[in-house]
Amino acid sequence: MSTRWLIVTADDFGRSDGVNRGVASAYEYGIVTSASLMVRWPAAERAAALARELPRLSVGLHFDLGEWTYRDGTWVQAYAVVDENDPKQIAAEGRRQLALFRDLLDREPTHLDSHQHVHREEPVYSCLVLLANELGVPLRHFTPQVEYRGDFHGQTAQGEPLDATPTVEGLASVLRSLSRGTSELGCHPAEDVDFETAYGSERLVELDVLRSSEIRDVLAAEEISLLSFGELRAD
Repeated sequence: MSTRWLIVTADDFGRSDGVNRGVASAYEYGIVTSASLMVRWPAAERAAALARELPRLSVGLHFDLGEWTYRDGTWVQAYAVVDENDPKQIAAEGRRQLALFRDLLDREPTHLDSHQHVHREEPVYSCLVLLANELGVPLRHFTPQVEYRGDFHGQTAQGEPLDATPTVEGLASVLRSLSRGTSELGCHPAEDVDFETAYGSERLVELDVLRSSEIRDVLAAEEISLLSFGELRAD
């Protein structure tokens, strides 16, 4: 009997059509079990349509307040939705994005997380904790029974390339190191890089790795069972 379970979550679902196709492909032909939807973007409606065609794909809310990139030794804000230091604006935006999610999918999210993990700090933390408690769903980083693993990523925190990680060998090493119990692996697959992003070509590499037969072999050899957030809630 397996003692390790793995949720594989594709972030940025709805950001673009290229991401949408990548998420769907990584689910149908790879190991992705869940996706986190960015509801503000024009491709979100098409992501929702894809999700309806893939009813076993768990879909959560990827709370989006903005994006930062690291350029020339400093962090530069690419866009901002609200003032990230204003609790009232954040709370209102959280409710607005949750309402958009419900309108798009006609169901509740199976989990909550945030773009660039901004909910790890206040005041976003309190907003998402409140929403997660109301919905009764896991919140990334703050659900004790699920250990988050973000080390399948092609860049450092400063946006510098990491050659070892977004490869079959790199992901295999991550899988072999999983603790007993349930882990969540974050990923960012895309079939095309059709939007401006500092994390671009790495998305294409991630998709290939997530669909590779070698990774399936590692899961079998390590007796790691795939799980979705929807199945976790059912348990």
